[in-house]
Amino acid sequence: MAPVQAIPKSDLLFDAALIPAELQARLPAGHVLRPLARTDNQLRANTSFLKTLEVLTTVGTIADADFQKRFTYLQQHNDQYFTIVIEDMNGPVGSPSEGSLVAPGRGKIVAAGTVLVERKFIHELGLVGHIEDIAVSADQQGKKLGLRIIETLKAIGEQVGCYKVILDCSEKNVPFYVKCGFERKGVEMGWYVKKPVQAKL
Repeated sequence: MAPVQAIPKSDLLFDAALIPAELQARLPAGHVLRPLARTDNQLRANTSFLKTLEVLTTVGTIADADFQKRFTYLQQHNDQYFTIVIEDMNGPVGSPSEGSLVAPGRGKIVAAGTVLVERKFIHELGLVGHIEDIAVSADQQGKKLGLRIIETLKAIGEQVGCYKVILDCSEKNVPFYVKCGFERKGVEMGWYVKKPVQAKL
């Protein structure tokens, strides 16, 4: 299956060739891994990329114009931002497409994650990948989709030249990330602005 052929390359966040074929092959039937697409904010089967992120935290109300503006910025810097999604293309139960696959870009977004590439001065101008916003829809738990997202983000980081890939997680999720090949390093610290001003970037 070639999941992104029906989606114009200009509508994908980055080159889909960075996603290893062997990781695609490990997904459940009818599921595909691909870069975030410009249309993934659209509601399909009562979900979307943004609704999938709601399992993590508050997303807020984001108008399509604002989504497109942010997507365009990330796409213009797609050597730094790599957001991927898993799309379930199985036809919804009770729909005309039940038992068959819907067209790429028309399925249900069920998982997502991002690796941000930081440019360092240390390690001879080295690159570090930061994994963020790993989300799996509640009704998709148990399918190892989170594992596939992490494996793919690690692979992308390695391919673009990162010397390490790091992430922050809660204590309860440490065993999962250990299974993904990570090891405990240091302590996460955070400082939150009490009255944030409107984002200016």
